[in-house]
Amino acid sequence: MNETLEAMARAIFKDWFVDFGPTRAKMEGRAPYLAPDLWALFPDKLVDDGKPEGWAVDRLLNQARLVSGGTPKTDESAYWNGSIQWASAKDVSQCANTYLIQTERSITEAGLENSATRIIPRFATVMVARGATTGRYCMFGGDMAMNQTCYALASGRPFFIYCAFSFLVDELVFNAHGSVFDTITTRTIEAATLTVPSSEMLNKFEKVVEPLFMRILLNQNENCSLTQTRDLLLPKLMSGEIHLREAEKLVEAAA
Repeated sequence: MNETLEAMARAIFKDWFVDFGPTRAKMEGRAPYLAPDLWALFPDKLVDDGKPEGWAVDRLLNQARLVSGGTPKTDESAYWNGSIQWASAKDVSQCANTYLIQTERSITEAGLENSATRIIPRFATVMVARGATTGRYCMFGGDMAMNQTCYALASGRPFFIYCAFSFLVDELVFNAHGSVFDTITTRTIEAATLTVPSSEMLNKFEKVVEPLFMRILLNQNENCSLTQTRDLLLPKLMSGEIHLREAEKLVEAAA
């Protein structure tokens, strides 16, 4: 379900902002395939540079804020195993889902205050910036900290940025460089551009795809809860500590 939901959101993004489908349909005299209020927002023609009339090529970082991370001192126990999830490049690169909702390690408030790391807001797009998995990315499913091998893109229109990044990431990785591992530098990200419409159009897109991404997050959290319940109950069932009826009741309560 989550794969289908994300594919739907990306397909909408691609049609509106990459292929310029509604504008092309208008130029070809085809019937509208969006609601009238949305259809009216798309320009009637493409200009010489191939983008819809009135739309602009803008820097990615004019649409999002770039945030870097850091690592508290690893030999200071007071900085670790706290309530703040702390994402590493390993967490991001191994995230097989849209959202990262759990991290291998966590830090304390003291670790946050005494290091270069900072809280990255929920729904930020986070990428691995260097190493063997450069270019892997996901969204944060909650507020988290992260280390310095990652960059985050925070925005008031997080789902537009996430979809846009999916079409930019190959170019960023292609332009990455490094003596041992590829590295996406701040200069690389600063040079990235995308075609953007009016603020009204961006807000409409965000409103259209937000329910899809929120459902994905809900599904992931439900899966996580059920997995934890399974891992708790299975050894007890195998040992005979609890019986099937008791387990079924606990699963129903968790769901």
